[in-house]
Amino acid sequence: MAQTDSTQTTAGKQPADKKPSRKYAEKISARQRIQEAQRLERLAAQRRRRIVVAVSVVAVLALAGGTTLAISAAGDGKPSADSAAGEPTALVVPANATGPDGTVITYGKADAPHTLQVFEDFRCPVCKTFESTNGETVKKLTDDGTVKVEYHLAAFLDKNLGGKGSRTALAAVGAALNEGVDKFKQYHDVLYANQPDEREDGFGSVNHLLDLAEQVPGLKTDAFVKAVTERTYAPWAAKVAEAFNSSGVTGTPTVKLDDKPITLFSANRPVTPEQFTAQVKQAAGLQ
Repeated sequence: MAQTDSTQTTAGKQPADKKPSRKYAEKISARQRIQEAQRLERLAAQRRRRIVVAVSVVAVLALAGGTTLAISAAGDGKPSADSAAGEPTALVVPANATGPDGTVITYGKADAPHTLQVFEDFRCPVCKTFESTNGETVKKLTDDGTVKVEYHLAAFLDKNLGGKGSRTALAAVGAALNEGVDKFKQYHDVLYANQPDEREDGFGSVNHLLDLAEQVPGLKTDAFVKAVTERTYAPWAAKVAEAFNSSGVTGTPTVKLDDKPITLFSANRPVTPEQFTAQVKQAAGLQ
C-alpha cells in the first residue's frame, strides 16, 4: 500500500531528505559499537564451544557405534614449556607401580588368571560414565579373583581442552599409589565420582585434589600431602602419559580382556553390568 506521508519514518531510520542530526548519528554509532561487541562475543563463544562440540561429537559417535573409543587422543599428552615450568625434573617412581618403567598400575590378586586392561584419562567424561556404570563390576570381578586390572592412564585431554588437570590428577594418583594400591583404587574412584565438567580444569588445582583425598580414609598423610603439593610424581605422570601415547590405543575409555576388546557402549547407552560381565567371561573362556 502507498505511503500516505512522505515524511513518515520507520523505527531506526532517518528521513532521506533531512540531514542526520548529531544526536541521531551518536545513536547509530552507539548501536554499531554494541553490535560489534556482540559480534566479537559470539565469535569468542564459538571458539570456546569448538573443542567441547568436537569432544561431544566423538562421544556421541562412540555411543552410536558401540565402540570403546570415546575421546580421541588427538594430542600427544605432553605438557607445554609453560606448564612444565617450575615442576620437578627428577623421575621418582611411586612404590607399587608395575609394568615397563613403572608406568602401569596393577590392582587385584597377582595370581588372577586373566588381565583386564583399562585405558582412561581423569578428565574424560565418558570414562566417568564407564566408571559410574561398570566400575563396581570391575571391582567385583577383581575381588573374586576372576581378573586383575592394569590401569594405563592418559593425559592427552590437557592438550585437547587446555589446562593441566589430567597431569596434575595423575601426579596426585602417583602419590596415592605410593601409599598403597588400595589407596590408589579408592582415590581413583573418588576422582571419577567428583570429576569436574571437561570444559573446566578443576583437577588442575592441587588444593582441590587434596580436599578430595579426605574422602579416602588414611590417605592424607604428611608424605602424601607433601608429594601432591610439590608435584613429586609429575615426571612419572609424564612417563605414564607417554606410555599411553605409545600403546596404540586411540581413545578413552578403552577396555580389553587379555588384549581382546570389550564393548562398553551399545544401542546408544553403556552396556549393563550383566552385559559387561558376560563379555569378560566369554573373552576369558569361562562361558
